[in-house]
Amino acid sequence: MELADILHCEPVEKSADDLIDRCKINDGGFDNLASCKFSIPTHFDIAKVYKRLIMDVSDSQNLSLEKALVEIYTSWISEKIDDYNSSMYFENPQYLYESYVAGEPI
Repeated sequence: MELADILHCEPVEKSADDLIDRCKINDGGFDNLASCKFSIPTHFDIAKVYKRLIMDVSDSQNLSLEKALVEIYTSWISEKIDDYNSSMYFENPQYLYESYVAGEPI
């Protein structure tokens, strides 16, 4: 996070590979694209959805952005957002936030 203003031009794939190597993340079997029936959002489109939710959670719960990021990505809502056959990815930011707080889609 402290280098975001410097590394913002790095390709997403390179940044992801660096993080995977640094954190020693093993390959997994997660594939949310194989069964997708619709066009797949870009990295940047997905990032916008998560960014809004992370910022909302950070602001409302007085968490650092890093802690809010971990909370969101390890919560139930991440799986729902990443299922592009559902409507959760396409919902408005307030709905996503309220659903996250409720612990389930509202």
